[in-house]
Amino acid sequence: MLTLVAGAGRLPERVVASARGSGVKIYALEDVPLIADLAVEARRFRLEHLATVLEEMRTIGGRDICFAGSVARPQIDPSQVDAATGPMMEQILAALSQGDDAALRVLLGFFEKAGMRVLGAHEVVPELVMAEGVPTVARPDHRDGVNAARAAAIVRALGQVDVGQACIVADGQALAVEALPGTNWMLASLGAGMAPAPSATAPTQSALQGLLPRALLYKAPKPDQDRRVDLPTIGLDTVEQAAALGLRGLVIAAGEVIVLDQEDVIAACDRAGLFLWVRKPAP
Repeated sequence: MLTLVAGAGRLPERVVASARGSGVKIYALEDVPLIADLAVEARRFRLEHLATVLEEMRTIGGRDICFAGSVARPQIDPSQVDAATGPMMEQILAALSQGDDAALRVLLGFFEKAGMRVLGAHEVVPELVMAEGVPTVARPDHRDGVNAARAAAIVRALGQVDVGQACIVADGQALAVEALPGTNWMLASLGAGMAPAPSATAPTQSALQGLLPRALLYKAPKPDQDRRVDLPTIGLDTVEQAAALGLRGLVIAAGEVIVLDQEDVIAACDRAGLFLWVRKPAP
């Protein structure tokens, strides 16, 4: 049996569909908005009750656990901490004050100490990641290769300080980088920068308008990231936002970025004239 700690989005649905034959038990934090058709009722819990939940998981007997979907950092309510979890709270609070990868490493450690084996969503559903290649009609050129290499270096640098997994690059220049709010927010923020504004910002807008048709979106994991959780993800919404900005294409690390609805993503790229380059991961 697989234990799934589900977050928001459609990724948990794919994991449930794949694991249903062998059985799946779903857990989710209280305030996570789950999709309606997971087909298995989720057991809601608070992080302040983590030790109690771990003991429950041990009792149920599921030794494999997968974390799938997006989760906002919970606000800890000291009055809700139960007696079993009290001794863990100092570590939990310290973890939540760190970057995403560092925080997840600490939290995963609690599950591993409880005797559970952590599996990545792409290990449960291998087809979530794509092999190296260009599956779209549009194809990258030499200039895109230079920009992709520059973007990979930027994401590596961001990852070294546990910040983000994506950026937008044109002519070797970083137009936007991902931070805590995520990729969609980064894309939306860049789009907002193109909106009509006072004349003082007109030169910046003009420069962006000239660069965006030569820009690409790049996504890859952080260099030392635990690949079992929080792999970067793209889907139809990513393609739609990239197309709305007028970007040239999307570049993702082969085997290390989850692509939801792959056939639909490729078709949407083709309709928009975007390339999708599944690039060999940077060394």
